[in-house]
Amino acid sequence: MQGKPPNIFLVGPMGSGKSAVGRSLARLLRAPFHDSDAEIERRTGVDIPFIFEKEGEAGFREREREVIASLTLLRHIVLSTGGGAVMLAENRRLLSENGWVVYLQTSVEHQAERVKPGRHRPLLNGVDDPAARLRELMEVRDPLYRSIADLTVTTDGRQIKSVVRDIVQMIR
Repeated sequence: MQGKPPNIFLVGPMGSGKSAVGRSLARLLRAPFHDSDAEIERRTGVDIPFIFEKEGEAGFREREREVIASLTLLRHIVLSTGGGAVMLAENRRLLSENGWVVYLQTSVEHQAERVKPGRHRPLLNGVDDPAARLRELMEVRDPLYRSIADLTVTTDGRQIKSVVRDIVQMIR
């Protein structure tokens, strides 16, 4: 993994801890922290559920692609991506080529505990069985996360500090 730019990109499903781990990791490394979802909201002036409502998932994914394209040009950053960012081949390529990709792996059971259907989880809105929907998403996305991951760290039942410590040890 020599020659990779000094960025750390966190991928994984919703509820895996990407934002919390990313903020903590960035503090420890004294690096700027970016969250692709937060950046989309900052640029558009509206929240992600509103984008999903008005533009659908395809519109949101295009905005996400633009944000990831610009953020992966930065150096010495920690970036937390949205759970579905890996769906586009271009995003996978940009993440792989421009930094260390860390897959924060979590079980569907832990995801279901951490994420509740509601306004901030558009892919779970109106879903009768959130765990079944999370399982469907994982079946598609897990192979994509694995395909670009330089490191895989399990977050189930772990404290943020412990996950961050593992990431830093593995990268060094």
